[in-house]
Amino acid sequence: MGLVVQKYGGSSVADAEGIKRVAKRIVEAKKNGHQVVVVVSAMGDTTDELIDLAEQVSPMPAGREFDMLLTAGERISMALLAMAIKNLGHEAQSFTGSQAGVITDSVHNKARIIDVTPGRIRESLDKGNIAIVAGFQGVSQDKKDITTLGRGGSDTTAVALAAALDAEVCEIYTDVDGVFTADPRVVKKARKIDWIAFEDMLELAASGSKVLLHRCVEYARRYNIPIHVRSSFSGLQGTWVSSEPIGDRKVEQAIISGVAHDTSEAKVTVVGVPDKPGEAAAIFRTISNAEINIDMIVQNVSAASTGLTDISFTLPKAEGRKAIDALERNKEGIGFDSLRYDDQIGKISLVGAGMKTNPGVTADFFTALSDAGVNIELISTSEIRISVVTRADDVNEAVRAVHTAFGLDSDSDEAVVYGGTGR
Repeated sequence: MGLVVQKYGGSSVADAEGIKRVAKRIVEAKKNGHQVVVVVSAMGDTTDELIDLAEQVSPMPAGREFDMLLTAGERISMALLAMAIKNLGHEAQSFTGSQAGVITDSVHNKARIIDVTPGRIRESLDKGNIAIVAGFQGVSQDKKDITTLGRGGSDTTAVALAAALDAEVCEIYTDVDGVFTADPRVVKKARKIDWIAFEDMLELAASGSKVLLHRCVEYARRYNIPIHVRSSFSGLQGTWVSSEPIGDRKVEQAIISGVAHDTSEAKVTVVGVPDKPGEAAAIFRTISNAEINIDMIVQNVSAASTGLTDISFTLPKAEGRKAIDALERNKEGIGFDSLRYDDQIGKISLVGAGMKTNPGVTADFFTALSDAGVNIELISTSEIRISVVTRADDVNEAVRAVHTAFGLDSDSDEAVVYGGTGR
C-alpha cells in the first residue's frame, strides 16, 4: 500500500463530532496499510468569522497581519484532529504550512506555491506517524513571512504535497458525494460523475463549480496526480479526476460533462473607446497593473460615424471597485468617454470534450436558454466550453433548463449536500 494524501474541508471538521468522525476515517486508512498525510481546512465558518473580526478592527488590514490571523483557523483544526487520532490509539503529528515545507511567493492573501520541501513530513511518516498539515498556508521564500493561498487553498496544499511526496492519490473529502453534472443545490436531479478528465474539470472549476479549486486541478494535471473527490459523510465512491480512467474501469467520456454557474462576477463596460490600435492594450494593461484577473471580454463593432466602440469584460465582484478606480485614473491616457458597472450578472457554462465533434451542441444550448426566456449579454467559447453572461436572477432557471435539455437529469435519488454548502 502506498502513500495517500487526504484533504478535509471546513464542513467535514465543523465541530467536535465531525473531527472525531474524520479521525476514524483516517485511522481506517492507516490500518489498511497506507501512509497517510492529512490536510485540513479551518472549522466550519471560522475563516469568515476571522475576516469579519479583522474588518471590525481595521477597514484595510495589513496583508501580513491579515494572513497571520487567518492561518489560526487551520492550526486549530490540525491540533484538534491530531488529538482525536491519538485518542484512537494512533500517533499523529500536526504541522503548519511552513513546517510542512510549503514555500510560496510574497503575495499576501493569494500567494502561489513555488516549491514544497516536505522533509519533516517524510521523517514523521518514517516513524509510523500520521501527518496532519494545516492547509491554505505557507511561508514566503524571501521574507519568511506567513502567507495564505486564497480561498479554497487547502485543495492546492493537498495536491502540492501529494506531488512532492509521490502519493498514489489525493483524496478531497467534502460535503457532497463527488463531482456532479451541476450544482446539486440548484439542480436536484444532478448526476454524480464517476470519472472526469483534468481538462473538463479545469473548465468546470474555472466556470464556477465549487467542488474543486481551479489551481488545485491545474497542479494535479501538471504532476499527473489522480484526485478522488468524495464525501466525508458517507462511504460511497466519489469522482475520479485524472488524465485517464483509473484501473480497469472502462468509462467513455460523455459528450457533455456538466453545467457550471457563477454569480460572483461583475461586468465593466468601457464606453466610447477610439477604435484604433493600442486602445484595448491600454485598458487591459491598466487592469493588469492593478493585479486584477479578468474572465470574459467582448468588443462591439465600432460606429462608422464616430469611430468609437465599447469594450466589456467580467471580473470578480471583489475587484470591481479597484478596476473602476484604476481606469478612471487613466481615463485621459486611454481616451474613453465613460464607465458602466454591473454586479447583477451571472455566468452559465456548458462543458464537455465531446462538443468538438458533435455539431448542434451550440444550437441546442442557445435554444434551451431561449425556451427558458433567458436573455444573453455576453458569449465566450473554447474548444470544450460555451459560456454566456445573463441576469443573475435568471441563472438558476437557466442552469436547470440547460441541464435538462442535454439529458443530464438523473432518474435515481436526488443529489445530497450533507453539510449544506456543496463544498
